[in-house]
Amino acid sequence: MTTPEETPNQMTMKDIARALGISVATVSRALKDSPRISPERRTLIQQYAREHHFVPNAIAESLRYSKVMPNKVIGVILPELAHYYFSTVLAGVEEHARSHGYRIMVAQSNENYEQEADICRSFYENKVCGIIVSQAKNSTHYEHFEQLIQRGVPIVFYDRICTGVNASRVVVDDYQGAFTAVSHLIETGCRRIAFYGTTMTLEISKNRYNGYKDALLKHNMQIDNSICLFCDNREVAESITPELLQQENHPDGFFAVNDDTAIGILYTAKRMGFRVPEDISICGFTNGQRALACDPMLTTVEQRGKQVGKEAADILISQVEGRLPKDKIERRIVRTKLILRGTTKQR
Repeated sequence: MTTPEETPNQMTMKDIARALGISVATVSRALKDSPRISPERRTLIQQYAREHHFVPNAIAESLRYSKVMPNKVIGVILPELAHYYFSTVLAGVEEHARSHGYRIMVAQSNENYEQEADICRSFYENKVCGIIVSQAKNSTHYEHFEQLIQRGVPIVFYDRICTGVNASRVVVDDYQGAFTAVSHLIETGCRRIAFYGTTMTLEISKNRYNGYKDALLKHNMQIDNSICLFCDNREVAESITPELLQQENHPDGFFAVNDDTAIGILYTAKRMGFRVPEDISICGFTNGQRALACDPMLTTVEQRGKQVGKEAADILISQVEGRLPKDKIERRIVRTKLILRGTTKQR
């Protein structure tokens, strides 16, 4: 299978026709195995197309034979289908799409760049009218997104936006959400607050870290990089938290990039004999169902994933139907809200 790097520009049937000195109609018939073209010529044309990585423009084909609209199917790429936040985004996309007569085609990248690129190719070949995507953690090349835009397929990023691609995006106010949460920890008595975050190649990670950092600075507290750690799931949280809590000058507060990580901190602290929130305060980021299922229930920042999904679908459908120009970059921010529960002290 060819990689995005191998196909920086999309070859058209017109290019094939020009190279072989034949008509576009002949190329089209040969690629469709028409008996009107001799077997020898069909083989020649098809072999040339394969060697030059020709991919049929599915959207153009559908429009050529349609007097109304392109295929009313939206492709949605999730990093993880089982993740609560992404499932709520999907619910918002589906609800808004259905209310406007669109269907959705869903795939998960499993946080893998190659799988993400394959999904983009598959969606294109399956004639989606546009794609809504949150990029995989390890995506550092973006040719697969740029090619889609060059081919006229609108893209809307949500949550994890790709700053290297000029496309519309919907995000939550990660910075303000983190700033508010850490300020609450400080204002309820925490004096040494650890930060558990994910890879800093993602904008959401940078924004949440900056919110954490600025809250400390505003309250005249020093930033200690030794308690700012890479940790974005429960398993890792349970493995690294004991060492922090065994220190004489251990953190008395934790801000975690998501709820699962925060819950890992919570259960580790309790197993080690710490009282929550009397000894240790903990705040997460998501407000999923698990935040209500732990003891005590988790203080967390609500992301409002369903609203994110609705906004992303609204932008995409508006571009597909011409109410928004495809080359207009739409940026929308969904406000977060701090939900106070039992893992932090009350003012």
